[in-house]
Amino acid sequence: MYQDKTLICKDCGNEFVFTAGEQEFYASKGLMNEPQRCKACRDAYKNRQKPERTMYTAVCASCGKECKVPFQPREDRPVYCSDCFSKKRDQRRY
Repeated sequence: MYQDKTLICKDCGNEFVFTAGEQEFYASKGLMNEPQRCKACRDAYKNRQKPERTMYTAVCASCGKECKVPFQPREDRPVYCSDCFSKKRDQRRY
């Protein structure tokens, strides 16, 4: 039913083969669109690095240790280091 197709990669412009087996797999997963990138460009697209998070220095409200957090600390809210945060979260579960 399926036959190999030659497609053109939208990133690099090279030809690549969309095999009958791949087409069958796509159909079994309910995927309607053919791939637009060759394997190398798909891998490169997946591995693009996400922008690095800005980390802020804070002092833990529980133990007083300096810690790094991914949000801007505010004066009206306590900030906890990862150890103290885990302890508080575990206490709320029980």
